[in-house]
Amino acid sequence: MDPAGEDEDVKAAEKRIGQTLAGKWRLDKLIGVGGMAAVFEATHKNNLKSVAVKVLHAELQRNEAVRTRFLREGYVANKVGHPGAVSAIDDGVDDSGAVYLVMELLSGKSLAQRTDSQGGRLEQKEVLVVAEGILDVLAAAHAQNVVHRDLKPDNVFLTGDGGVKVLDFGVARVLDTGEAKTRTGIVMGTPEYMPPEQARGRSEHIDGRSDLWAIGAMMFRLITGRYVHVAETQNEVLLLAMTEHAKPIREVKADVHPKVAQVIDKVLSYEPLDRYQSAEAMRKAIKEALAAIDPPRTERPPPSVKEDDGDVDDAAPTIPVSDFAKAKSNPSIPDDSPKPSL
Repeated sequence: MDPAGEDEDVKAAEKRIGQTLAGKWRLDKLIGVGGMAAVFEATHKNNLKSVAVKVLHAELQRNEAVRTRFLREGYVANKVGHPGAVSAIDDGVDDSGAVYLVMELLSGKSLAQRTDSQGGRLEQKEVLVVAEGILDVLAAAHAQNVVHRDLKPDNVFLTGDGGVKVLDFGVARVLDTGEAKTRTGIVMGTPEYMPPEQARGRSEHIDGRSDLWAIGAMMFRLITGRYVHVAETQNEVLLLAMTEHAKPIREVKADVHPKVAQVIDKVLSYEPLDRYQSAEAMRKAIKEALAAIDPPRTERPPPSVKEDDGDVDDAAPTIPVSDFAKAKSNPSIPDDSPKPSL
């Protein structure tokens, strides 16, 4: 976004603080401003529970296609029907023409913010745990024929209680509905996390495996600190995504665990048929990788004492009773047993 335009959006959003949308949602505090909308913390006039309200930027409210995409985010998220998909509570257009979407208010930070706070990279175990959480949401989404199409660290939220939420279903595609939400040749999404078929604008080839590629691209970025495809412009990144295969991750970062590398390299395959064929299959592979890098610890049982003959297990060396008695009766042999304190 143009910095000047971004400043104007922030100023316009700040003016909304204290206003009431549609006669019921009071905008209490500005949370953030993005390319399409400003997000506020708000409360209902009859309910003091806080919610998040997204308000479409004024210059976009007259664009029918943008308005439709914006409002359908809540519908698609609710269709997923999973706790990890942020639920929509209300939507509409108020008398001033403001287009808004009311959603649950989250506490925590985005995956992008978490990564930035750690210097641009995360430990492999943490990446696997987060990916497993995303895949749990995607399994539910794909079961409802919903393909997200814009998975990236900014659209993954880590809640304060350790949960994972998937945000922004605004560009999601609902398969098998007869709807033509995206015409062939139109590219939607974020180039750095876009699989080849999506970069080429071949919407008829986009399915759940496209989302899995995006998760692999996120894992690659979070572990290595660099993108799968690196170029100076977004168009050049798109070109690389269309034409180039992803490098094996261990060529970029040699200390990646082989099991972790196996998961990432497979899901970043150029051809969808060479990737995991479902979110559940990839989730199973991630669990196996987690077990490989962090095997469960087993505690050694304490030595057992045999009651029948008084023998002690070989793990605990013993002093013959006769020698012990001699030591206690001989003052020249120091007694190392603990003494009561005076």
